[in-house]
Amino acid sequence: MSVEDSPAACEEKGQEMGQEMGQEMGQEREQERLHPTRSLDDTVHQRVRLGILAIAREADRVEFSFLKKQLAVTDGNLSRHLKVLEESDLITVEKGYAGRRPRTWIALTREGAQALDTELRALRALVLRLESPRPALGSPDV
Repeated sequence: MSVEDSPAACEEKGQEMGQEMGQEMGQEREQERLHPTRSLDDTVHQRVRLGILAIAREADRVEFSFLKKQLAVTDGNLSRHLKVLEESDLITVEKGYAGRRPRTWIALTREGAQALDTELRALRALVLRLESPRPALGSPDV
């Protein structure tokens, strides 16, 4: 029997593993207690960008002019938000022509769909928290 396999060493190793597992479980419980707004992604949550992702989710691809009208923004404002989302790999932007007219189409990427889902889960958690009965002030659940 080596020193590493001795009962004392095994007990110590077990205690260390137990402490690590306890810390991980404590961190998970802490995450559950954190305010749902901590899960909101600033890139996704901004009103226009959230609108772009939501509208793009409803179709395979959406045209720039449609987004502009639906979101009531200027060309420059929409372009800037599209650039932020594209640089974050949340959308793809495809330029082309419909007949002789130039067009820009936007499509949601897999990462964009996942980011939107995460945002929606955080918003649902926030709504649930706000609609739930409130614990007494000063209680550990606050």
